[in-house]
Parts: sequence; C-alpha cells; structure tokens
Amino acid sequence: MGSLSSDAPIHVVLFPFMSKGHTIPILDLARHLLLRRLAATITVFTTPSNLPFVSRHLAGTSASAVALPFPGDIPGLPSGVESTDALPSMSLFPAFANAAALMQPSLEAELQRLHPRPTFMVSDGFLWWTLESASKFGIPRLVFYGMSNYAMAVSYASTIENHLRGPMAEDEPFTVNAFPWIKLTKNDFERHFSQPMTEENPYLEFIMKVAVAMGKSNGLVVNSFQELEPAFLEYWNRECVPRAWCVGPLLPLERPVACDPQLQTTWAQWLDRKRAGGERVLYAAFGSQAEIPAAQMREIALGLESSGTSFLWVVKKRESEIIADVDGGFEDRVSGRGMVVREWVGQRDILMHESVHGFLSHCGWNSVLESVWAGVPILAWPMMAEQPLNARMVAEEIGVGLRVEAADGTARGFVRGEGLAKAVRELMEGEKGEAARKKAKEVAEMARKAAEEGGSSWTALEALVEEISRKRKDHTG
Repeated sequence: MGSLSSDAPIHVVLFPFMSKGHTIPILDLARHLLLRRLAATITVFTTPSNLPFVSRHLAGTSASAVALPFPGDIPGLPSGVESTDALPSMSLFPAFANAAALMQPSLEAELQRLHPRPTFMVSDGFLWWTLESASKFGIPRLVFYGMSNYAMAVSYASTIENHLRGPMAEDEPFTVNAFPWIKLTKNDFERHFSQPMTEENPYLEFIMKVAVAMGKSNGLVVNSFQELEPAFLEYWNRECVPRAWCVGPLLPLERPVACDPQLQTTWAQWLDRKRAGGERVLYAAFGSQAEIPAAQMREIALGLESSGTSFLWVVKKRESEIIADVDGGFEDRVSGRGMVVREWVGQRDILMHESVHGFLSHCGWNSVLESVWAGVPILAWPMMAEQPLNARMVAEEIGVGLRVEAADGTARGFVRGEGLAKAVRELMEGEKGEAARKKAKEVAEMARKAAEEGGSSWTALEALVEEISRKRKDHTG
C-alpha cells in the first residue's frame, strides 16, 4: 500500500442499510480499513435513530458518523421507524426500502461538503440509488450485499436457467447446469422470484433496481473468504458483474479485553457455570427479522425441553410472551438446564464461549460466519430471504452443520417439537453432529488463515483498495 500513501489520503464513505444485520459487518469493515491503515478517513452515513448504535460500534476509532434525516409520513410505515428491526411486519419492507431513496438529496448535500473528497464509497446493495449520487461526484461505488458467493451464484444460475418460474411444484427438486451436484427447489428462494413483476409484486421491482445498480458499480465487497466457496466465487467473477472481492470474515481484529466478573451479564455467568460443570450448551437464536408463528414458538420450546440438552435461547419481546404461556411453566421446568434471554446479546461472545457446542440458527449469513469463526456446528433452520440457500451450503456443501426437518419434509414446513428434539440430540451427541463439529473446527482454521496477514482476505482487501484508489486518481486526473 506504499504507493497510496504518497497520494492524497484515502477517504472511504460507508453507507449501510438500516438493519443491524446489514450495519454491523460494514462497521467491522471500517475497523479493518483503519486498523490496517488502508484508509486515513472514514465517514459512515446513517439515520438519527441509528446514530447511537453506529457510534457505539465505532467507539475508539477515528471514523465519524453522519446522520441523514429519514423521511417521515410515508404511507403504511409507522412514524419514527428507521430500521427494519423495528418494523411490525416484514411485509412493510418494500415501502421502507423505497422510502430510504428519499434520503438522496441529503446524502448529496453531505457528499458535497466532505473533505477530503471521498476516494470511494461502499454502500449496501439495497441502497441502489446511491449509485447515481456517487456518479454525480465522480466517486467509485462498491456494493456490499451481506450474502455468500454460494447464494449469489446459485440464485443467478437458477434465474438465467429459468428454474424459478413455470408449473413445477414448490418442493420438486431441480439441478442447475452450472452446479450439477446441488439439488434445489423453488422453496429455497423467496416466492417473489417466481411471480410476475406487477404492481402486486413491489419486492421484485425493488430487487431489479438493486441488481441494475449493482451491475453498473465498480465492485462487490463480499463478507466471505475464498477458501470457503472457491467454485462459487470463480463462477460469479466469470459470469457476472461487477467483480466480487472476498474480504471476510468481517469480524473485529482487536483481541477481546477480559471482562470484570462483576460486570458480566447473567447469561455470561450462566455459561461460565456450565463450562465449570463440563456441560455442552446449545445456543438458539433466529435473528431480529424472522416472524415465527405462536404455534411454531410453542413447538420450539417443547423441543428444547424434551431434548435433554442444556440451552441458551435468545428471544424477542413478542416471542417471550408466547413462551410464558407454554404449558404453564416452561421456564420453571427447564430451570438450571435452559435459559431464556430477552435482551440484546453479544452473539460472537456466546459462540466463542467454551461451553457452546452447537448453534440452532436461522442461517443468516452473519450468523453462519460467526459460527464458522468460532468452530461451532450449526443446526440449520432457515426462515426467510436467502437463508434456505445458506442452510444448504452449511449442511450439504461445506458440512459444518445439520438440517432441521419439517414434519412434511418440505423446506418451509412446520417443525414439530419431537423432530426438533431429535435433531438437537444428533447435533450435540450423535455421530453426524461430531463429524460436523470436526469439520467446523477445520473451517475455523481456514477462516483465521484467510484473515491473517498474507491470507487471501487480507491481500484481497489491500488489492481492492489499491485498484479502486487508482481508478479514482485516473478519473480525476
């Protein structure tokens, strides 16, 4: 990077989408750029209600956060909601995402004021309109999608081969020519992709805007590492645009500071006691977006109870109310063996805890990577978005987990408590679980080597900054 230091200081603009799962890895990217001195200045754009969260995660760095006003009085959207985490229903997502585009004039006013002039911008793919803003100021735009190469490549191949439309049943297996060893179904994809683009399908219209803007951008920043999915990275860079750069896992580079035992959370103390007793703990969490029906929540509780396994289960407020009514006293019956947490937790800290030997997960990509980094096998139960594809990757492609099976055998079917209990026991005690655990440890070592100095992700980030900075310099003369 010496050739860059002799030129103007590198100023990187980051603009994450207003959702914690999208925001956190971009904030980790900011830390990587600053700690490795690949950027001199970083500006992060967000909204007023998200500013405290962003500022906390940037604490101790020189990065600055700028709040852009989020539009109010949007039909159908609750007043004051500035993050998808706070939406009462994900059916409001298209309205929320489209409302974000009204921030464009405010973004451009701030870009005009920034000094030094930005070298390049990394914006979330969902903020498709930032391409136009970046182009106005001659700023190269990189896209951050927060997805795996596997999910992107398989989705693209399935679409161009026209597997997602037509009369085929939702759970009828098909094979894509590009990856003949993979069996997929329509249910592995969001239903929007198999519907016509009409006024009744605003989600697909939004995705098309995102895809067009991505194709015109200068690169794709991928939170993954080359060794995890080489065939899918190679396919994307051969068949698609823009070029993908694997720079992950995007996790903190700093070593964690030992916590004062007096300041530990209740759940951390509970995990410490389990470790002291030599017990294996299953961590269960389904992210902040999934909407789990009450009947399914009840089956999860009963399944965890009957599994006989120690578990730490993180739930949202609405889910907590459902759990309280499960056969009058669920938490009392599992007291000592199971713990229900109703607060924001440090998921990475939980997965890195020595007592945690399994992760019952919705397979959001951040969660998959955090589990991979910790060497913890996954019991995959996808809920939405590209999570079914991630689940296939986890269980079938890289072998670091098992799948939860629905009662009817479909990808999105109802899961009974007894079926969940059986899957939990297999992950935590069975031969398949031990094989996945061994593989998870091997993949964790691969991830660390990729992120270390000289590793594939380390060098890819350097090369990306070098290339995009050179393009910016050539463009401005």
